[in-house]
Amino acid sequence: MTPNFRPATEADAPAMADLLNRIIETGGTTAHQSRFDASRMLGHYIAPPLAISCFVAVLEGEVIGFQALELADPDWQGDGKLPDGWAVIATFVGEGHRGLGIGRGLFALTLAAARAAEVVAIDATIRADNALGLGYYAQMGFADHAVISDVPLRDGTRIDRVQKVIWL
Repeated sequence: MTPNFRPATEADAPAMADLLNRIIETGGTTAHQSRFDASRMLGHYIAPPLAISCFVAVLEGEVIGFQALELADPDWQGDGKLPDGWAVIATFVGEGHRGLGIGRGLFALTLAAARAAEVVAIDATIRADNALGLGYYAQMGFADHAVISDVPLRDGTRIDRVQKVIWL
């Protein structure tokens, strides 16, 4: 079966949170370390203040993936501050649905939204130990542009974050 791709709505927030929470619990493929509820999902991915888009992939009524894009925060004070006109992307696909073109389908919609918003470049910041994420963004045309070194996880483990970019 082929999934349906569409804009995320507030009603999708619980299912999106469940999907991301399963990814967090598995570990190793997201920088997130604390669980999401519907409210946090809404504010962080579906409708944050600098939102450009958030799309879901739905198969047989189940959210199996989502991708969010927002303008880079001009007031960011930490490592990895991005220039004006850049956006940041986040992609999550549920276990059992990876490698089936879900990310590619989501990215086609996100790329169109980025162009409509006149985004200059999209940044994907990925944990250096996330081989799946690094490979996905490389397949979408992203190239390495920086590394944020030695970022501590909650358990004290330190891991680099690779910043990848695609120019529009």
